[in-house]
Amino acid sequence: MVDLDHALTTARRAVAEASVVCRSVQKDLDRIRSITKDDRSPVTIADFASQAVICHRLTEALGPIRMAAEEDSASLRLEENADRLREVVEAVHRVWPDATTDDVLGAIDMGNDDASERSFWTLDPIDGTKGFLRGQQYAISLAWIEHEHVVLGVLGCPNLSMDFSRPFDNPDPHGSMYSAYGGTGVYEQRADKPDDPGVHLRLLDREDGQTIRLCESVESAHSKHDATVKIMEKIAPGGYESVRLDSQCKYAVVARGQADAYLRLPTKPGYREKIWDHAAGSIIATEAGCPVSDLNDNGLDFSRGTTLKHNLGIVCAAPRLHGTIIEAIGELGLGVEPGAG
Repeated sequence: MVDLDHALTTARRAVAEASVVCRSVQKDLDRIRSITKDDRSPVTIADFASQAVICHRLTEALGPIRMAAEEDSASLRLEENADRLREVVEAVHRVWPDATTDDVLGAIDMGNDDASERSFWTLDPIDGTKGFLRGQQYAISLAWIEHEHVVLGVLGCPNLSMDFSRPFDNPDPHGSMYSAYGGTGVYEQRADKPDDPGVHLRLLDREDGQTIRLCESVESAHSKHDATVKIMEKIAPGGYESVRLDSQCKYAVVARGQADAYLRLPTKPGYREKIWDHAAGSIIATEAGCPVSDLNDNGLDFSRGTTLKHNLGIVCAAPRLHGTIIEAIGELGLGVEPGAG
């Protein structure tokens, strides 16, 4: 059995260290691009460094782990990527100063589990790659899964302010972190102070009659925006407000009541979401009191490998709206694709 209190403390510290690494890379985009000759290299370097730090810290504190994560080190080991590997190791050194190149490569490959075990960690070391490259919102998403259910999640949002008045495109110098494990609610704290107790997050569910705030992806490739418009026109004929930002930060924004709903509608038939893109975010939202389901009102099933094979799309919403959104999706015929694996 996993000691969830110890695991949560360790996970918070690991995500906080990864946030330091990612923030340093994001501040150095132009230099890294000039060295690697690749516009996407900074986010790739941050991905690898974040995964190495988190896997190392979890193993150091908890012993051997099973981890299903997004990256493996195969490309970094190629001779043509030597510059990229050096940048990854340099980034890791900000929080793990004595790490060797082999240490870093080995830590990255701790994330190569196929999620076939009944209990495992899952990690997205940088969720929201384009937001990262724009200098805007991204997240570090770490979760512990037992028997298909997410029981612990930590969501690091290095640029997301705890102050609602700060625009999403204005990065916060401290960032925010959200953590939860089954039945204990959600805690919010600064991303750079993981050992502070934080505050118990209470959902600020807004009153009926207020303009609905919808949280959705910036990139049209991530969600079918035209279908979202149809849903919102049906449930909010008087108009609604759209708030766009990248990554699982959207779950946190809904969980804390800054937005009322987050929708993710597949842009092509057969597409299934990756488990690490929703594990931590979904428990943060549900522990705050916001139901999370697929378009057919099925709970998210994390027992089918690295994808949500039996689920179609995502609906995360305040309690007063979730059922209304599901009903509108059904009436519009948007949830008809079967969730077979």
